[in-house]
Amino acid sequence: MKKYLMGLITIIMAAVVLTGCSSSSKSDSKTLNVGILQIVQHGSLDAARSGFKSGLTDAVKKHDKSMKVNYTYMNAQGDQSNVNSMSQQLTQKKPDLLLAIGTQAAQGLAKKTKTTPIVITAVTDPKGAGLVKSNDKPDTNVTGASDRSPVEKQIKLLKSIATSNKPIGIMYDSSEENSVLQVKRAKKYAKANNIAIKTVSVTSTNDVASAVSGMKDTVSGIYLPTDNLMASSMKTIGKKAKEAKLPVVTGSIEMAQDGGTTTYGINYKDLGKQAGEMAYQILVNKKKPETMSIETSKTLRLYVNKENAKAIGIDPSSITKP
Repeated sequence: MKKYLMGLITIIMAAVVLTGCSSSSKSDSKTLNVGILQIVQHGSLDAARSGFKSGLTDAVKKHDKSMKVNYTYMNAQGDQSNVNSMSQQLTQKKPDLLLAIGTQAAQGLAKKTKTTPIVITAVTDPKGAGLVKSNDKPDTNVTGASDRSPVEKQIKLLKSIATSNKPIGIMYDSSEENSVLQVKRAKKYAKANNIAIKTVSVTSTNDVASAVSGMKDTVSGIYLPTDNLMASSMKTIGKKAKEAKLPVVTGSIEMAQDGGTTTYGINYKDLGKQAGEMAYQILVNKKKPETMSIETSKTLRLYVNKENAKAIGIDPSSITKP
């Protein structure tokens, strides 16, 4: 009987130990919940999202292999009513952090919560968009990595490969705040450097093809800022530009890959990764967005779409960093 009781006690104690280990293991692991709102789907913004997830997940795994990140992703498809409803849905889930990809997405989320940390990317002017009080010290629940691009260097690059002495064409969506800001910078640089420009505004994908065709005989090349409408229309723009033998310099590398000729600019995947690393600082190291300066891309590089360059009669090797 004693042997039986001792055996039973041993089994019970072992079970208690195992249960304790299981409970401890469960409590050691933690799931971070991140809500993502993207304004529209195209190569640049998709790359930013991919980079963010990579940057945050990699940083978390290095910190604690048992820690997991759960992502809830919503895409507004460029519709403001979707932005409002999706912002509401995401904030109601009470995530640990929100990622906003694009200015309208950021504004939508910022209107719904003043407490949940919001990290932004693909937003050109956070202060101008009313998201922060200062880019150096946000003093709100918003911080992140801005896609402010080197517009002046990009105009200089286009001028260096322009096919004639005709004005440089700039095409953009006048309803996008980010685009308007970049065009202002382009105009200022052009005026200071005696570069003639011609601006063309479109507000629908239906107008893009005719706008490029209309510039065929009046410009020597086309500049496209980091503009969601332009980014979504790159295949059309690339086709029409090749037919017109016009070089196209884009605001981002992804846009050049999708139909442009070249750019000296940001890579959205790298920018997203930068934002992901900032999110890690908030989620794990408990930094406050209020005190985290808005960052800009740490890496700029020259990209040449060799196939498109050759198609319009430009030797890819002749294109150099501005």
